[in-house]
Amino acid sequence: MGKFSANGCINEKLTSLSLDPDHHQAQTSNGDNNVPPIVSFYNEKIRPILDAVENLRRLNITKEGIQIPSIVVVGDQSSGKSSVMESLAGISLPRGQGICTRVPLIMRLQHHPVAEPELLLEYKDKAVSTDEEHVSDAINAATEELAGKSKGISNTPLTLIVKKNGVPDLTMVDLPGITRVPIHGQPEDIYDQIKEMIMEYIKPEETIILNVLSATQDFTTCESIRMSQSVDRTGLRTLAVVTKADKSPEGLHEKVTADDVNIGLGYVCVRNRINDESYEDARKEEAGLFQNHPLLSKIDKSIVGIPVLAQRLAELQAMIISKTLPEMLRKINEKLNCQLSELESLPKNLNSAADAMAAFMEIIGLVKESLRKILIRGEFDEYPEEKDKNMHCTARLVDKLNDYSKDLQECPESKHKENFLKDEIMLLEEAKWIGLPNFMPRTAFQALLQNKVKGISLRPIQFIDDVWDYLEKVVIQVINRHSEHYYQLQRCTCRSGENLIARMREHSKKHVKEAIEMEKWTDYTCNPEYMTEYNSLMASQSSLIRFVQGQSYGALNINGLGENIQFDHLRKYDAQVLNQAYDMKARMISYWRIVLRRLIDTTALHLQFSIHNLVNRELEKEITSCFTSPSFGGIESLLEESPSMSGKRAMLRRSVEVLGESKEVVSNIMDRISSY
Repeated sequence: MGKFSANGCINEKLTSLSLDPDHHQAQTSNGDNNVPPIVSFYNEKIRPILDAVENLRRLNITKEGIQIPSIVVVGDQSSGKSSVMESLAGISLPRGQGICTRVPLIMRLQHHPVAEPELLLEYKDKAVSTDEEHVSDAINAATEELAGKSKGISNTPLTLIVKKNGVPDLTMVDLPGITRVPIHGQPEDIYDQIKEMIMEYIKPEETIILNVLSATQDFTTCESIRMSQSVDRTGLRTLAVVTKADKSPEGLHEKVTADDVNIGLGYVCVRNRINDESYEDARKEEAGLFQNHPLLSKIDKSIVGIPVLAQRLAELQAMIISKTLPEMLRKINEKLNCQLSELESLPKNLNSAADAMAAFMEIIGLVKESLRKILIRGEFDEYPEEKDKNMHCTARLVDKLNDYSKDLQECPESKHKENFLKDEIMLLEEAKWIGLPNFMPRTAFQALLQNKVKGISLRPIQFIDDVWDYLEKVVIQVINRHSEHYYQLQRCTCRSGENLIARMREHSKKHVKEAIEMEKWTDYTCNPEYMTEYNSLMASQSSLIRFVQGQSYGALNINGLGENIQFDHLRKYDAQVLNQAYDMKARMISYWRIVLRRLIDTTALHLQFSIHNLVNRELEKEITSCFTSPSFGGIESLLEESPSMSGKRAMLRRSVEVLGESKEVVSNIMDRISSY
């Protein structure tokens, strides 16, 4: 289709067809004298092109983000918009007080040399035949079905096909007239609703805006002008039709000549049909008005009259189609390829138990491999983005472990300088026994240890909860990612993951509680650092005693504790009590550091082992157990696709079908044009 890359080629062909003088003459000579003298300005070759564009509209291609070239009619209420449409179509449209057009009316005019006009209304997959006498009533009935019997509006379109001798081959979209003040039966926000509808239709660049203005109005204050200017500031897509020229001829020539409102496609001035005037008589009166009126005759004849408007619209229709087709085809191809790619990326439907089992095994394998990467090996190639840092699991687990260690190191039980020796002296006083004076009472040390362990006992449990909360989120996220296309399997695997993690959480809590109880009721270590630190602290014992008893002055620096230790409360105790208390303090400081390291190390080792078992053994067993249980429904339950997935598959198939048909339609149009 590369020969259509230049819009100018198509535009030239369409425009030459639309202005074919021989065809115009043939139409005029063959026309029926009983129909309005409005001849079509399109060659018969153009109609298939317009039919094709209408097919695109019926396919609702706009839902796929592809805009259709359109002529959209807008105007303030009572601007004469319906009269213009009537004059072009040669039929009567609904009239009355308030808004006459309450839904988008797509008017498809087709020149047919038939004795009796053929009129067809299409809406909501219905097709209703009517005639000139009853078309207004039929439109009203269809409008009530679409928008209700009140005065409200609806964005559901109504299509009127008019096949009649002498009408121009045009497709236009007539929208509700703009009104600011709601009348009885209209919603309070009627203006906002109409504005929203109009903006939706006139915003696309593929739209020509036919702005209907009354000659009785100041153009600069017209609301329809403001709306069209908001989307077409240069006016290159806007054509103005000035109605009621006979009602307000004064200054009209100056208005359309000065163009204070920047109408890029120019003006066409017309006279409205009056009362029961026939369309033929109306055109004769219009021609005489602009020929003989002292003021209106000054207006250039190239911008006056319904026939001129029909020709201008035909030319613009050719222009917008030619401008749009190549880009439309490109967009359709692009969207079609995108939708096909997405459809092909969806998992195939499972049609047998063997398919379901294969899908199950594949998903289990993918889940395990992803978890091995992020929880064991520390790889995060599946989650490379900054927003995915929470899935860099080994790093996040190290962060949590470091925070846990810091919490234990900085808790009140680990602050050895506060109330220095106070607890030790109190416990030694209560653990006195009859015996040799230089023996440390074991019960005093154990009581001090138990108090400290009890003080931190909740912290390891909270850490375990925090880690398993995090692991549960990670596991469920990985499961969801790999099983998102299989609704039943996803439910089973997620439930299995949650159940397994709940059990492993309780097992970890039990392990940590046992470790805490062991630390509380027993005291042992073979770690040589205990004696090293104890001896280092005891080296400062004699200096402490002398300092407290006032035999030394200046700052006292105790190894491992530093300076700024308060000693005033110790001056009332004798050297024997102080020596025993300091000895127990040195033992406790040395041993407490061993206890904290042991808690941190055993918790970390336990979690690593638990994660290893979770990924490599327990998760697959748990999922398989759920998968094969009678409550799950067996392997056949996997054949049921999730509602979201089946909906997505159906939506993509519909989209591909619509886009495929649209591509064929547009390609055929372009092939037809190239053959002219």
